[in-house]
Amino acid sequence: MTKFEKANVEIVGEKTLADEWTRLSMFDVDYTDSEGETHRLKREIYHRTPAATILLYDPVKETVVLVRQFRLPAYLEGYAAWMAETPAGLLDGEHPEEAIRREAIEETGYRVQGVRPLFKLLMSPGAVTEVVHFFAAAVDTSDRVALGGGLADEHEDIEVMVLPLTDAMAMIERGEIFDGKTVILLQWAMLNRHLLAA
Repeated sequence: MTKFEKANVEIVGEKTLADEWTRLSMFDVDYTDSEGETHRLKREIYHRTPAATILLYDPVKETVVLVRQFRLPAYLEGYAAWMAETPAGLLDGEHPEEAIRREAIEETGYRVQGVRPLFKLLMSPGAVTEVVHFFAAAVDTSDRVALGGGLADEHEDIEVMVLPLTDAMAMIERGEIFDGKTVILLQWAMLNRHLLAA
């Protein structure tokens, strides 16, 4: 038995507020709480399609491959507008592993070996529907098969960064890496270096 045995949710209305790059909706929800009382709630939800991200790790050099690109929300909040992140992208109807292999090549140019599925997470479950699939893969940073940097027709402007895992962790501590998915993957790497070396 949990606290929420009496709880219930009923969607009573939805209104689209914006539908450009992605859809923003206002929901009217009748929420019956754990005490059995029903309240009418209003919630704005940003509908995002599933995405994937990957930690690219060179086990010989003990380095990671990150990308840096412009992020408007960081800029609006007064942070560094060009954020260091793990490669990532929307699935666009593909299987998560297929999508992240494509994104890794497009963004970094490195050939990806032995992709390992890790987990999937809702990154901001209070307001965003996006589910992100997390992966890790070995790369040989001397085996670059393309320039990377993203797709010109999508106006991607990406810098590829190769740095020691320990330096990336220090960047988290200094506040230079503060993207959620990237922090999660770098911490996973520190805890699982033995798996990355295998």
